[in-house]
Amino acid sequence: MSTQNSEPHTVIVGAGIVGVATAVWLRRAGHKVTLVDRQAPGEGTSHGNAGVLASCAMVPVTTPGLLWKAPKMLFDKDFPLFMRWSYLPKIAPWLFQYLSFANPSDTSRISERLNFIVGDSVEQHQDLAGNTVADQWLVPSEYQFAYTDRQAFEADSYVWSIRREHGFVPELIEGGAVQEKEPALAGSIGCLAVLQEHGHIRSPGGYVKSLAEVFLSLGGEFLEASVDDIELVDDKVTAVLTQSGRIACDSVVLATGVWSAPLGRKLGLKVPLEAERGYHVIFKNPSQSVSCPTMIASGKFVATPMADGLRCAGIVEFGGLDAGPSKAPIEFLMRKFKATFPDVSYTETVEWLGHRPAPTDSLPFIGQIRSTGIYTGFGHQHIGLTGGAKTGRIIAGLISGEHDESGLEAFRPDRFS
Repeated sequence: MSTQNSEPHTVIVGAGIVGVATAVWLRRAGHKVTLVDRQAPGEGTSHGNAGVLASCAMVPVTTPGLLWKAPKMLFDKDFPLFMRWSYLPKIAPWLFQYLSFANPSDTSRISERLNFIVGDSVEQHQDLAGNTVADQWLVPSEYQFAYTDRQAFEADSYVWSIRREHGFVPELIEGGAVQEKEPALAGSIGCLAVLQEHGHIRSPGGYVKSLAEVFLSLGGEFLEASVDDIELVDDKVTAVLTQSGRIACDSVVLATGVWSAPLGRKLGLKVPLEAERGYHVIFKNPSQSVSCPTMIASGKFVATPMADGLRCAGIVEFGGLDAGPSKAPIEFLMRKFKATFPDVSYTETVEWLGHRPAPTDSLPFIGQIRSTGIYTGFGHQHIGLTGGAKTGRIIAGLISGEHDESGLEAFRPDRFS
């Protein structure tokens, strides 16, 4: 069913990086686009993250051996994994299925498909933001991993072997040369594994807001409203029902992160998705910083130089969408920060909690639901910003007919249905 407007009309639900990127590419292709979110663009999970364009982030969390390591991790006060134990009965079925993918065969398969989404992330973001107001936030840079010594680096050999398979070979810097490169790092950091051809965003929230400005300047429309339902006639989308009224359309993009699951279920999808609660702390006006995003291996968090300070982001907590922030993850992050950056002073801190959408198989849901005209772009877990530009480009291409579904089988939204 076509709208009366001569342009095909797409409604995009969700104004994070995936939704806004899709909106920009569709407007460039001449589509009428309405972007709908209950908040302003860039206010959700796209606001709070490490800001890394992590092209090497194709390795899933579910590497071989995780099943046996996970219980120890949960009880180790020096490991950044937390559980709200009252939530365990609810998450148990998801967790069981998630851990079933922690084997060599699935890890290899998942890494191959994730590399397709993230491997060229800097180029994809440059294509999206280049020559626009959003380009000010995009910084091509190195991405480095900080270890206590070479032995600690070699303990991660499995993960590095997968990165090498996809062309990401690190330069190792050791001993005193580490502090020559990064004076802010503690003397206990004796090895840096440095990767070229990466990048970071100086303000993820600012970046998405600027991309939304680009979208509006191209003639797009934004509506701040919650979406109640999607209307179908003969299994074809005809409208989106919002708190502000009905919007007739020819196609819909569902890009609301972990909040996509309820609407997905209404549309007949089985979506094994959990909220992976992620935290960040911004250290304002730091006396020292780092030259590029730095993954602190001992704490599994990334320190990134940003416009508003040094942001440290990471930590995984399972506890659902409804509970407020926990103290333990923030305390862990503060403790690890002080151990890693002992001489760095700052004026204040800003704490944040957000929800990463985590599928059991670590692969996002990208594609059309049956032949309804409804497309999905969610479930990127911790690589949403990295893969958001390309995901948006793919979805826009599917809608405009410039991209077919070949090569997207692994991301099918109905793969669990």
